[in-house]
Amino acid sequence: MAPQLAWVGLGNMGRGMCKNLVEKGNLTQKLLVYNRTTKRASDLVAKIGHAEVSTSLADLVSKADIIFYCLGDDAAVLDTVDELLKSDVTGKILVDCSTIHPDSTEKEAEKIKAKKGSFVACPVFGAPAAADAGQLVCVLAGEASSVEKIKPYCEGVMGRAIIDYSDLPPAKATLLKVLGNTFIASMVETLSEGHVVAEKSGLGTKQLHQFIETMFPGPYTAYSNRMLSGDYYQREEPLFAVDLARKDARHAQAIAKEAGMTMKNVQLADSLLVAVKEHMGARGDIAGMYGAKRKESGLPFENQQ
Repeated sequence: MAPQLAWVGLGNMGRGMCKNLVEKGNLTQKLLVYNRTTKRASDLVAKIGHAEVSTSLADLVSKADIIFYCLGDDAAVLDTVDELLKSDVTGKILVDCSTIHPDSTEKEAEKIKAKKGSFVACPVFGAPAAADAGQLVCVLAGEASSVEKIKPYCEGVMGRAIIDYSDLPPAKATLLKVLGNTFIASMVETLSEGHVVAEKSGLGTKQLHQFIETMFPGPYTAYSNRMLSGDYYQREEPLFAVDLARKDARHAQAIAKEAGMTMKNVQLADSLLVAVKEHMGARGDIAGMYGAKRKESGLPFENQQ
């Protein structure tokens, strides 16, 4: 019989991943979903069908064979794991799709193993739009036997590809994820500087965008569009919240420091993220680095007044 799947955490990423599990995961039983705010879970169930709300983590654990969770930061992950482990997880697989420090991944792996459960780290690359479209890249690490049971829900369902770290420590997956996110931060910072220089030098942002579309289709073009359209400051709910981006930057710098080096590109990006937070508060988005660079250069933060 197919395993009973459950999901904890319905943020921008989790909602899209649940949608694809229901639509393409060949689930024989309804997906169990839990969120701290029950209304968000109820709204999602009404939208995607073939899912039901669990009103408590204890109820969810008692029914599930595989439990996915995608949460905002290290503290939320470790607190949630502690709550999950108050119930019997013997023989169950817990799968963490969050972006956290590798040390935190090690801690949760040890806790789960001590309770006779199995653990797979499954951080993902891709924006919320990619999560909604099932186009994420899933990084899987942990015991191969457990990883194999998770793969059917990744490529072709939640994601377009898998980076397979089977039989490697789960922390390797989150180490890659944190380092991978520094590439995103650097990309956004580079685009921000480029567009400001294009505007102030007289080249024009539309002309620079033409070059970006031609040379760098994909994430570069998507972020360039977000900047020029004003999306970076107009939306009520950020796609990649500034607080989460700064959390990733802190993790990357801590990892680099432990390795005996510095990541100056991350330091530069983080300095702009500080300005985004000051200007936008909790609504700040990583793409707001464009606004921060504009403001630093004597232009208004918002590009369309």
